[in-house]
Amino acid sequence: MNKPFIQDTVFKDIDYSKKLLDKGEYDTCTFINCNFADLDLSTITFIECKFDNCNVSMAKMNGTAFNEVKFTTCKLLGVNFNNCDSYLFSANFNDCYLNLSSFYKLKLKGTEFKDCSLQEVDFIEADLSNAVFDNCDLSRAVFENTILEKADFQTSFNYSIDPEINRIKKAKFSRSNLHGLLRKYDIIIE
Repeated sequence: MNKPFIQDTVFKDIDYSKKLLDKGEYDTCTFINCNFADLDLSTITFIECKFDNCNVSMAKMNGTAFNEVKFTTCKLLGVNFNNCDSYLFSANFNDCYLNLSSFYKLKLKGTEFKDCSLQEVDFIEADLSNAVFDNCDLSRAVFENTILEKADFQTSFNYSIDPEINRIKKAKFSRSNLHGLLRKYDIIIE
């Protein structure tokens, strides 16, 4: 059965809990004020799509493909991005709530997180080389065996990153937030 191919279409103010999103390939589409919460978005492909002010919380993403997708002012709480199709996975997040989401083992090279809440997010074994965390709250986010080389954390806060179990060569941190790298030593920085 052939999946539909939808291109250059704007979807606005649609509650997909009442009207299901067709499984198919969406190319350069824009979704504005749409509700995808708790939906099964498995095997859907999104290429160069934009999600503005959408709720994608707890959506199922088994085999979902995101290629050059932008999320702006979206709620993505508890999303297991690690279940997505990892081939060519690329997404950027601006002013989004991603709390309790997982990027376990994903390649996220160059991903931009701007003004995002990333509380308790799982970044275990992810490749975040050259990623930018601009003014992000990383409270209780988990970094373990994570590649953070050349990542930029200069304006982010509440992170706790153990340099002994993560690759942080040439990563950027601000002096005022160095305690996030030294927290495990229980030392006082004044």
